[in-house]
Formats: sequence, structure tokens, C-alpha cells
Amino acid sequence: MGKAIAIFFGFSALIIVAGSFAAPSTVSASKHGCSPAYGVDPCTTASVK
Repeated sequence: MGKAIAIFFGFSALIIVAGSFAAPSTVSASKHGCSPAYGVDPCTTASVK
């Protein structure tokens, strides 16, 4: 049982590390100063210039 838990946590850590390398190329990082929150992209709204 302990071996399975250790494998699970090791796999989870690999996913987190892979996500941290992928994060700089996501949508929120590609737009300068505009990060979508709650499904609203502030760069596409008419009120933000």
C-alpha cells in the first residue's frame, strides 16, 4: 500500500513540474497584462483600451 501511495505522489509531482514548464506559453501569459478571469478576457472588452 505504501508503495502505491509513493508512486501516486511521484506521478503528481511530475505533472506539477510539467505544468510549470508549460505555463509560460498559455493564453494568459501570451497577452501582455491581460489574464482572463471568470471566463472574461479584459483585452477583448470594449471598456479596456
